[in-house]
Amino acid sequence: MSVVYLAVLLVSAVCVLAVDRRFRLFCWHSPARAAVVLALGTAFFLAWDLTGIALGVFLHGTGPYQTGVMLAPELPLEELVFLLFLCELTMVLALGAQRLLTRTERVR
Repeated sequence: MSVVYLAVLLVSAVCVLAVDRRFRLFCWHSPARAAVVLALGTAFFLAWDLTGIALGVFLHGTGPYQTGVMLAPELPLEELVFLLFLCELTMVLALGAQRLLTRTERVR
């Protein structure tokens, strides 16, 4: 059992949350709305993964850097953490880009 991959995901998520907090883009701008968006986004991608697993498209490969904790057949714990991280990162990037573009348009 190794927690390397999970730790990397969590450290990356903390870094994205730090950027989010610094610029108040998503979670720190509107926490309740962000929680709903994160829950819905993660649920969508989790359903996508479970469908892929059921169809035999997605399979879990063993690796030396994974915990081995399975939430369901072929669904490791790290996948859920990754999906949550992916949704947070996407929203921070999208809202950050929107803010930059809005500022650029104001300058013109």
